[in-house]
Amino acid sequence: MEKTVLQYESCLAECREVFEKKHQDYGSAWRILRLSSLTDQMFIKASRIRSIEEKGENKVGESIEGEYRALVNYGLMALIQFDMGGPSEDVDMESKELLSRFDKHGQMARSLMLAKNHDYGEAWRDMRVSSITDLILMKLLRIKQIEDNDGLTIISEGIDSNYYDIINYALFSLIKLSEEKEKVAHL
Repeated sequence: MEKTVLQYESCLAECREVFEKKHQDYGSAWRILRLSSLTDQMFIKASRIRSIEEKGENKVGESIEGEYRALVNYGLMALIQFDMGGPSEDVDMESKELLSRFDKHGQMARSLMLAKNHDYGEAWRDMRVSSITDLILMKLLRIKQIEDNDGLTIISEGIDSNYYDIINYALFSLIKLSEEKEKVAHL
């Protein structure tokens, strides 16, 4: 499990670095988005990953790893938005406050990962990345249904739990893709 924690933290740090640089470039313009718009943006990213996996061809040139990082970052944006009560016309957010919220939710995702890895015995390591992509898409469809139900569920987890799962699945995919590249490099 120690190896997983190190890999997880490294991938999350890469996502944070991208998040911070994008904030420098664009500010917090995303604060104007409704949760449903963030969910749809995540759906587009996950659908692109699946399309590339199925076609075996990437014509845009942006890496699949970049799309998984985007899923992590959009998931964290959605959780921040959820925490802050939804969209805001006031999109000016100090970098320090934003990164503090990013770190808070990143640590919550990490804690969830540790608990689930304990219970499931790191079963994700035996999964195909394409199966993880499918699980992410399923989680996004669940979120869309919950959003269509005004956020209400009868027996199921809420929207935030699904975002956390997506973040962790995307980080698992980044770990697996990194390991695959290391194997190829050692051949």
